[in-house]
Amino acid sequence: MDSRYRAPWWLPGGNLQTIWPALFAKRFVGAAPIFARERWSTPDEDFIDVDWLQSAAGADTAAPMLVLFHGLEGSSGSHYSQAFAHWARTNGWRFAVPHFRGCSGELNLAPRAYHSGDFEEIGWILSQIRTRHGGTIVAVGISLGGNALLRWAQEAGESASKAVSAVAAVCSPIDLAAGGRAIGRGFNRLIYTRMFLRTMIPKALRKLSQHPGLFDRKRLLAARDLYEFDNVFTAPLHGYKNTDDYWSRGSAKPHLHRIRLPTLVLNARNDPFVPADCLPSQADAGSHVTLWHPAHGGHVGFPSGRFPGDVLAMPQGVMAWMKAHL
Repeated sequence: MDSRYRAPWWLPGGNLQTIWPALFAKRFVGAAPIFARERWSTPDEDFIDVDWLQSAAGADTAAPMLVLFHGLEGSSGSHYSQAFAHWARTNGWRFAVPHFRGCSGELNLAPRAYHSGDFEEIGWILSQIRTRHGGTIVAVGISLGGNALLRWAQEAGESASKAVSAVAAVCSPIDLAAGGRAIGRGFNRLIYTRMFLRTMIPKALRKLSQHPGLFDRKRLLAARDLYEFDNVFTAPLHGYKNTDDYWSRGSAKPHLHRIRLPTLVLNARNDPFVPADCLPSQADAGSHVTLWHPAHGGHVGFPSGRFPGDVLAMPQGVMAWMKAHL
């Protein structure tokens, strides 16, 4: 797979190419990937849960390492995580999925969560993995995780290559305002916004019980889209004035030219979450960034094969690019 990717004829349109792969397409061949969890203590007395793929490569400290940063409300159980795990298992790589706070199935301790511009957390996680692994490390970020990974690479500049050899962002909302507007209207609002808020609001309320007075409960319960949710919860908890400030400062698109290591940015032009007209040009991206903008794929879909299809082509394509740039 590359920028010329086309979806199977039987799965037309960005929404079908988003929903069907996440729910029904094959994620791996053979047995399901098995993970072992490790908990790391963070500098602010919280924790990060990291799931490590259990495979023959797990004991090989010389094997290259793939680190996957999941998307909004994702985990090591997400379809894309399992597809990348299958690739790693098949190709003899080590593989890890660090969970953003609140996404590992257990409420975190500190009065914070995670967000699209959380490059500090990305940097800390990668530094911890570097201390544990002396060989080659590459990182892939999916959707929200990809934007945060790009923001880390931008802020790290020349020093980013000390932690990883290359990075890739898949279907990432690198223009958060454009993505926020897209997901907040029409079909997207009815389906995707409701899906995300169905888990995000209860998590936020548990965080409020843990830290009384952290935000306004009534305003949170009144939130009907991500803009309103971010205004009450995400932005103020993470040092932003409001949603507009968060979406502006957190977006990776304006800073792509600052990246100084091999980087792949993959966005389908029919992604319901990321409008095609907000995608960067090569002039925006700079010389270290490769842009793939296939016409098809949806949001983290990229299905392939005969019905019911699989989601194995995207990890294969991304990792072929990675290996070519090591």
